[in-house]
Amino acid sequence: MVAALLLAGCEGANPTPSAAQTRTLPTPPTAAPVPAQSIAASRRTALTTAVERVAPAVVTVQTETVQRVPVDFFEYFMGGRSGERRNAGIGSGFVVREDGVVVTNAHVVAGASSVSIAMRDGTRYDARVVGLDETNDLAVLRVKASGLPVAPLGQSGDLLVGEWTIAIGNPFGFVLGNTEPSVSVGVISAVGRNLAGRGDGSGVYVDMIQTDAAINPGNSGGPLINAAGEVIGVNSSIYSPSGGSVGLGFAIPIDRTKRIVEDLLEHGAVRQPWVGIRLQTPDAQSAREVAVAGAIVARVAPGSPAERAGVEPGDQIVGAGTRPVRNPFDWEARLLDLRVGESFTITVRRGRRDRPLTLRVADAPEVSAPKVTVLRELQLVTLTDAIRQERGIASANGALVYRASERIREEIGLQDGDVIVQVGRQRVGTAEAASGAIDQVGARGPVFVVFERNRQYLQTQFSLR
Repeated sequence: MVAALLLAGCEGANPTPSAAQTRTLPTPPTAAPVPAQSIAASRRTALTTAVERVAPAVVTVQTETVQRVPVDFFEYFMGGRSGERRNAGIGSGFVVREDGVVVTNAHVVAGASSVSIAMRDGTRYDARVVGLDETNDLAVLRVKASGLPVAPLGQSGDLLVGEWTIAIGNPFGFVLGNTEPSVSVGVISAVGRNLAGRGDGSGVYVDMIQTDAAINPGNSGGPLINAAGEVIGVNSSIYSPSGGSVGLGFAIPIDRTKRIVEDLLEHGAVRQPWVGIRLQTPDAQSAREVAVAGAIVARVAPGSPAERAGVEPGDQIVGAGTRPVRNPFDWEARLLDLRVGESFTITVRRGRRDRPLTLRVADAPEVSAPKVTVLRELQLVTLTDAIRQERGIASANGALVYRASERIREEIGLQDGDVIVQVGRQRVGTAEAASGAIDQVGARGPVFVVFERNRQYLQTQFSLR
């Protein structure tokens, strides 16, 4: 009985309605079908157009390095390894001139015995390294080709935080079975980023573009582009506790890249700008403390552009050009943008006054100094006060290694920037003295050399052939 009453209450007291109670509900309109052309058009966005514009110019950079390893003589005589190990490496790059000029990272090709590139369609070319700039982590390659697709270059001086970015390259290269580049999308997370730690190479990673577009190993050297399909940076490094992308990628600004590429193409090397200022090392426990420590002048090299402009020890550099300087990282970033021969205005705070000073940027002092060639593959320069202060060298006298060949670096152990202070039992104060002592001692037997590196004294021994 209860069930019947509840049912009646739900269905109504009069289950058969009269004509007056009956109403006809309007038929809902039928939605018009969406044309297939509209769907296809909606898939095409500014981002897809940007990728289409740049992707054909992105290349895979393949390298091979030869590493010396200890020989197991028993294994050697049984036909085993010969004391050399060949390692394959991979990175990314992009074409900037249709006659075969390619830009990539210096750490991608540094030390490589052979380099090749693969285009998007799989076409491969042997590549020659035109020049490296390890400070800026950039390299220029050249291949024998013409009519190659070229990546349009944009500007990095007016980037907006939050605007779209696209990273193109070859992440985890050998894992992927083809040469088609990968694309990842994000935004510009920050500009002018200074990295206190090191990236994959030995470069100075300051004033970088930060993006959350996924960048992984193998992306190094590939382009970071904007929504207009213009290259705004060269993907260089990531911060990652795990080794994969965590949304902290960094790219070298394209404005700096253009200048470096021009120098490498014209001279095969980058003319290192020099102003003769060495800053105090901040007494800080973390990068965050360094960021607010200020840029205090510790030393001014004698005869340098800074000395001629009136810079003094104890001055605080607060501006360089149109950019503020808040710490040593900011100062290093400004130096990377300088070109030899140009005038450069800095603002120093002395006491309570800010003073603008104009410097004329010069070559590093060792560049114009007389060179002495030793062993046909080793160039030495006499140590001067300007070189000592610029490089922070402890020794008062000696012979600076200006350039050492790869053989000298591997077999003898001397490298660019070392300072030879003793040959045999003889102290040497000039490049000429070092050269003469090496010839004299080497004629009698092994040559024993003491040299300074990073304010520490090391030794090596070799024989003349």
